[in-house]
Amino acid sequence: MLTINIICIGKIKEDYLKDAINEYSKRLSKYCNLKIIELADEKLPEKINDTIINDIKTKECKKIEEQIKKDSYTICLDLKGKQYTSEEFSKKIDDIALNFNSTINFIIGGTLGLTDNLLSVADEKICFSKMTFPHQLIRVFLLEQLFRAFKISKGETYHW
Repeated sequence: MLTINIICIGKIKEDYLKDAINEYSKRLSKYCNLKIIELADEKLPEKINDTIINDIKTKECKKIEEQIKKDSYTICLDLKGKQYTSEEFSKKIDDIALNFNSTINFIIGGTLGLTDNLLSVADEKICFSKMTFPHQLIRVFLLEQLFRAFKISKGETYHW
């Protein structure tokens, strides 16, 4: 069975988001082994500059990189990434599972995003929208789209 790791910076604090994440995690258990790996975010100081931003991103991305296993397929969520329809995303998941590996990592950075280094080692970058959303909410979007992708792949009703 396909393993999907969602490696993310920050903890979910809002109960309504936790409820959605738990619901989609339960639904996905039928289709994959899902692991959500939450890593501590770095505290943002009152005053911030480019050096501080780079330091924080570097620390957070090092934590992420430590969670990535060698023989896995890594997808970073990034505003400059490729956008897919739900059907294309479903096919992409199927293609990765068939042709690459049985583990897919989805990376969700912290408030300040991901380093260029981490983005460059990813197998792919995807974008759900050109709009900016809180990274906690994107986690729910990702889980919903993964669930939708599996339903599409199996020919089950959900997305019509």
